[in-house]
Amino acid sequence: MSISAGPANLPLTPSQTIGPFFAIGLPWPDGSFAVPEGAAGAITVTGRVLDVEGEPVADALVETWQAGPDSRFAHPDDPRGGAQPATPGFRGFGRCPTDEHGRYRLVTLRPGPLPCPDGRTEAPHLDVSVFARGLLDRVVTRIYFPDETEANAADPVLSALPDVQRAATLVASATPGAPAGEFTFDIRLRGDQETVFFDV
Repeated sequence: MSISAGPANLPLTPSQTIGPFFAIGLPWPDGSFAVPEGAAGAITVTGRVLDVEGEPVADALVETWQAGPDSRFAHPDDPRGGAQPATPGFRGFGRCPTDEHGRYRLVTLRPGPLPCPDGRTEAPHLDVSVFARGLLDRVVTRIYFPDETEANAADPVLSALPDVQRAATLVASATPGAPAGEFTFDIRLRGDQETVFFDV
């Protein structure tokens, strides 16, 4: 039996079973922009994806999904019903590959708080998925904001974590020397300061 290589203009399929093949399987036309840059109220979240040794992961992909400033999702799975974005051009979704230094940059709007079924309220946050070499599946985390002290203290997810140090791995910091609305959040895949990941 012979195996055909396919059309002459296509390369052979790689022999390894684990990519990453992000450029093939996960393209997103708007990339890291959940809202157009320069939109009213736009914020920026930058950071690095780091491995167990604290070294940058240069071929990871950071994906975010979030509610808008009005606390609604423009999606039919929102339990309150899908709503059109209150801010024109807001998509609530972004994808950013890391560069050779493991850095990513996302431009979005600050989300509003979310109601919980039990009557409590989740603090404003971004839901985050990270895809990286060596991971058989994505890892899922959140980014909370440092100036939401009261809301963060009452958040049912943050308050369920065993200690303050673990909870701190989910809170961004204001970028030193940068204008208001710019935040820094490093994602540590393993190690002493590993970011909290959720089993979803």
